Amino acid sequence: MDRQPRLTGELIALRPATPDDFDALYAVASDPLIWEVHPAHDRWREPVFRRFFDDGLTSGGMLIAIDRASGAVIGSSRYDFGRAEAGEVEIGWTFLARSHWGGRYNAEMKALMLGHAFAAVDRVIFLVGDTNIRSRKAVEKIGGYLTSREHHAEMAGKPVVHVVYAIDRPL
Repeated sequence: MDRQPRLTGELIALRPATPDDFDALYAVASDPLIWEVHPAHDRWREPVFRRFFDDGLTSGGMLIAIDRASGAVIGSSRYDFGRAEAGEVEIGWTFLARSHWGGRYNAEMKALMLGHAFAAVDRVIFLVGDTNIRSRKAVEKIGGYLTSREHHAEMAGKPVVHVVYAIDRPL
């Protein structure tokens, strides 16, 4: 599966991230309110975000979200196989500027990414912090269902449980 596609919808365009995207993406990510219910609630801090950004570039699957109307960088997302099982890919590490919250932009981003993924895999998974109700509702809103799988990690210096949602390729 090509984890660096260029995908275009009515509202957003997604393209591969480059090192030159740091400043524009950090300008979005530096808003603490984006991260307030996220397990990595300190990601708005530059050194923490730098690690997130560098990990995204290293992963080979980080995409930059651009508002087609303004041309502005509004967030990012990522494809990854590291925690996925055979026939799956993970979509995650997604965030959007608060000005683009409310469903339409996230829904289109995920629809574009799901459509691309389902050309190569049977299932897409999403890992969400178990207490991150906002993100859990967002995944459910696009059709994700809760599985019995969990992932344990450490974020912002604390142990975190991620629940795993899935969306299966339509028949």
